[in-house]
Amino acid sequence: MNLAILSTYPPRECGIASFAKDLRDNLTLWGQNVKILAITDNEASYSYPQEVAFELQEEKKDDFIASAEYVNATFTDVVILEHEYGIFGGCDGSYVLDFVARLKKPFILNTHTVLSQPTIGQKSILMKLGRKAAAVICMTRRSAELLHEVYRIPLNKIYVVPHGVPIFPEKPREKLKEAYGVAGRPVVTTFGFIGPGKGIELGIRAVANLKEKYPNIVYWVVGETHPKLKRREGEVYRESLEKLVDSLKLHENVRFANKYLSLEELGDFLYMTDVYLTPYPGRHQAVSGTLSYAIGCGRAIVSTPYEYSLEMLANGRGLVASGADSAELARLIEMVLNDPLLKSQLEKKAAKLGKTMTWPLVAKSYVEIIEEILRPNYKRRAVKDV
Repeated sequence: MNLAILSTYPPRECGIASFAKDLRDNLTLWGQNVKILAITDNEASYSYPQEVAFELQEEKKDDFIASAEYVNATFTDVVILEHEYGIFGGCDGSYVLDFVARLKKPFILNTHTVLSQPTIGQKSILMKLGRKAAAVICMTRRSAELLHEVYRIPLNKIYVVPHGVPIFPEKPREKLKEAYGVAGRPVVTTFGFIGPGKGIELGIRAVANLKEKYPNIVYWVVGETHPKLKRREGEVYRESLEKLVDSLKLHENVRFANKYLSLEELGDFLYMTDVYLTPYPGRHQAVSGTLSYAIGCGRAIVSTPYEYSLEMLANGRGLVASGADSAELARLIEMVLNDPLLKSQLEKKAAKLGKTMTWPLVAKSYVEIIEEILRPNYKRRAVKDV
């Protein structure tokens, strides 16, 4: 089939861009022809790879119209629209509606953020997209419920497909610790773009609570400041974290790897990790790619409670705090560090789930959905887990 993906795309540094790249690469492994409609921010220019067939400036409404007309004029069977409010121009990303209004090909709506309490504008956009989409993909059962109950998307349009994870070659933990200068030390890790709302300060305070009992504990905060935030505010948030480290006298315990990591480097950090921590303070995060990656690597995971962690870490696959509380996070981390059997059980259960979320399997699910919606007289009756 000839497919198009509307999304941000590398070398733009963005979580949705990484997702689109992984999806595209793995769809091609299943024999699909995939071109990219790449959404570009106005303050940067990118040297895109050859699969990018069309570039859109996110704040130019005419580009969304032109890209739809481009798709209409080409041999394209289906468009996969990666939806995240922040990557499209207009209020709440409303320019995506201009793309859909001109599009004459079927499209699949892939939802990365499904809010339980959206603003009027956010709700209206997702409802309109859902009505026009041939199928709507989400990544958790809870998101499927919200799509139906809050956004009135028919159940027979909704598919649940997990967030894909790369296949990371397994590496020995102690050798990696030695290579990174933390040999013999307990390692806690959080990775991803850094910015307010990621809860890194909670992680730092949790480590402060653990320092007396584990004086050599290391907390890796891995990832650069989100590019949009950096352009707007500079390194204000990161500097506030560094000041917090200073005030808590954690210079020997908190380390910042301030860079955008390759998959190989990311695998190193994950496989040296004893406890992976997601400390998001908000409860409404529908998906976390970083948590998905940690599951894919079979890590022992401690998390604050939010939509994605509550579903993915259920049934003993991880430890979830009752709230965004640094003292409770510290207690859960200590439980893992103190109990090798618990740690081993958490790792095995996470790894078992992770094996079902590898990108080749996820991409195969997308192919099956596309084939299904293209069948004559296509009709389904209920939400489908793929």
